[in-house]
This record gives sequence, structure tokens and C-alpha cells, in this order.
Amino acid sequence: MTTQTANPERPKPALWSILALLRRDKFALIAAVFLSITLLAALIAPPLLGGTGIDMDLMARNAPPFELERGFWHILGSDSLGRPILARILIAAQTTLLIAAAAVALSMVVGVTLGLIAGYRGGLVGDVIMRLTDIVMSFPSLLLALVVLYIFGPAISNVILVLAITRVPVYLRTTRAEVMEIRNRMFVIAAEVTGASVFRTVFRHILPMVAPTIATLMTIEFAFVMLAEASLSFLGLGVQAPEFTWGVMVAEGRAYLATAWWLSFWPGVFIALVTMSLNLLSNWLRIATDPVQRWRLEKEVASDE
Repeated sequence: MTTQTANPERPKPALWSILALLRRDKFALIAAVFLSITLLAALIAPPLLGGTGIDMDLMARNAPPFELERGFWHILGSDSLGRPILARILIAAQTTLLIAAAAVALSMVVGVTLGLIAGYRGGLVGDVIMRLTDIVMSFPSLLLALVVLYIFGPAISNVILVLAITRVPVYLRTTRAEVMEIRNRMFVIAAEVTGASVFRTVFRHILPMVAPTIATLMTIEFAFVMLAEASLSFLGLGVQAPEFTWGVMVAEGRAYLATAWWLSFWPGVFIALVTMSLNLLSNWLRIATDPVQRWRLEKEVASDE
């Protein structure tokens, strides 16, 4: 007598589950696709374009968009030195995204670390950290950035550093609030009773609970830092030549708004699209990482299978 054993269904990979949840939100899916294409273009476009977007062609000064006589790269028009705007947007994407990513990563690491310490240890250490945070937050972030960049110069490294410093309090306060609520839960108390070290308790039991909130916050902060960098560049205290970002391109075109609006319009459109895509993706991420709301997406996915 032979017995047949049913093979249990293999669990789907985590990546597949995430993609299935993302597919349920059409706007978030479009945003993710657009951000992926933008990131890919920022990585591969500068080396492939070579001198395109940098070499001047004075015969094409302020050429209007959608005229293909000068080639595909001039489809969005040319700037005041005859350089194709589309090529310059793709090249500037690398610098813009690099500055935003570096500033977000640096502020996240510092802010989360200090927030974990202030939330778990508390006491005098926590009070000192919070008072220093209050000092930083007492200054408007853009004003603080302007003062620091005016003193130390508008180099890329200085732009990244000052943007990171102004955003550290956001991560610090968010992490501290989360940790203060989590540290009194039973699984944390059980870890402490069983002799787990402070390092293991914080990074093995508490940090994974805070990570979804931090991931959502990073997505929102990425958009904010991009806008802050564009504002600094527009005011002339951001990235300087020969490097350029979308904000620099907007600033370069403001003198020609009456005669060649496309110089500032197209980089401004890309700033707006990336910012909007990040906000849509952060909204989906907030739902997908919240057990109270995630079941709605999972239920829709299950009904399609």
C-alpha cells in the first residue's frame, strides 16, 4: 500500500510578496518605476554621454524645445550656451541624487544612534542629547545651512554635511519616541532578564521594531533634502561649477524666464516628479509596514490568486 504525501506549498520569496503588495497601489507602482528609471539613468548616463551636455554650441543658444533639427538630445531645448538640456538633466541627476542619498544616510545613522541611546538609557545622557537637539532645531534649517555654507564655502561635501546636520533631529526624536514605547514591552524585559547585553537588546530586539518607521521617514526626508539642495543652489550657495545639479540648472535659467522658460522649467519638472514619486512611495511604505493596515493589501493580493 502506497501512501501519497502532499507536498506543502513553498512560501513565496519576500521580494515577490513586496512586489505583489506594490502592485496593488497603482500610483506607488508608477512612482517606483519612475524612480528606478531615474536612478538607472543617473548611474549610466554620465559615462555614456561623454561631452554631450557639457560641450558648448553657441549656434544653438536658447534653442526652443521639440525641434529635432539639432538631434535627439536637444528635444527639450538648449541652454544659454547651446548645451542640450535633456543631457544636462541626466548628468545632473547623478549629483543631485548623490547629495540627497549621502545626506539622508548620514543624518539617519547619527540620528538613529543618538535616538536609541536617548530612548533606552534616558537619564542625564538622554537629557543632554535632547538639549543639543533643541539647540539645532531652534534655528530654521535653511537659515542654518546658509550661514554654514557662507562661512565654509559651498563645496559638495559641505552641502552634504550641513543638510545632514539639519535633519538629524528628525530621526533622533522619532527614534527616541519609538524606543521609549518599545522598551517597556514584554519581549524587551524578557531579553534583559535573561541576561542579554545592552547592545544585543537594542540592536537585536528594539531596532528591528523601529526600522519600518525609519524606512518610511527616510523616503520622505530624501524628497525634503532634494528640495533643500535645490533651494541652496538657487540662492547661489549650493553646488558650484563645473558641477551642477537640477537646482543649479533652475538657477541658471532664471535670467531667461521671459525669453527661454524651458531652461528652468524642465529641471523643475524633474524635481517635482521625483519629489512626488517619493511621497507616493512613502505613503505605500507606511501602509505596507503597518500590521494594522497591511492586511488590506494582503487581502487584495490573496483575492487575485
